[in-house]
Amino acid sequence: MTISELDLRVSVSTLSRVVFESPRDGMLMLALERKATLMKDTNTVYVRSQPYGGAVQLRNLDALRDLIGDFQFDSEQSRSVQDFRILIQHTDWPLVRQFCLQHLQNVDDSILECDPSRELVEEFAEGLQINLEPHQHRDQWKGFVVENEPTPTDNIYSRGFPTVRIYSIFEVKIVDQALGLAMLTIGERFSDAELHVLTLKDAQDTGRGRANTVLNLPINQVRDFYLGISSEKRYAPALVNGHLLDISVLAVLEAIEVPQFQRL
Repeated sequence: MTISELDLRVSVSTLSRVVFESPRDGMLMLALERKATLMKDTNTVYVRSQPYGGAVQLRNLDALRDLIGDFQFDSEQSRSVQDFRILIQHTDWPLVRQFCLQHLQNVDDSILECDPSRELVEEFAEGLQINLEPHQHRDQWKGFVVENEPTPTDNIYSRGFPTVRIYSIFEVKIVDQALGLAMLTIGERFSDAELHVLTLKDAQDTGRGRANTVLNLPINQVRDFYLGISSEKRYAPALVNGHLLDISVLAVLEAIEVPQFQRL
């Protein structure tokens, strides 16, 4: 089967609503991964914040092939780690959707990896230089958010490809006060402008052009911002307290209506 016949990209991810009580004033904070990326086609640095999380791992490729036949990973990068970022025929989307929703409800599933811990540990290590330990947080599964209508992806490996998405949502509560204080301190250490400089340096040193840290915002401030605009205008990157938030931030905020999201 050719790429032209595989006309729909499916992205399946875990997203974590990482929250903690500020040791300074007790305010409930939302922690987001603040990412700076050099867009090499335009030679500009794009800084945005998004929930912690990443692609679900497709552990058993044959199980999906038995259901829909041939599919392809969206890139060599996804194929090498078996990230569930795949290209399918659009007519197979209902089958793939049901397949994912069924398997993602089982934490010990042998076909799909649905525990958010691996991605969370990796992202804390990369962006905060912190070794996240199990005793420092409590995790609770909150359900699914599904985007059934395809929209173009801005993923660097398949930019522009029509994509549908499934997010498995978790709440991760940081219960270690010392860790919460460290996250606040690290988040204040780097401005977006400083991340811009670090990204250009990384491009020179490694060829990648990336820099990550944490952004901490009062969760009520973020909720109030989205509730202050009409639901039809929410599905877009948003500037909150001077920081650009990705659309996926909306997926981890409960009780906020977004027409493009189906919450299950």
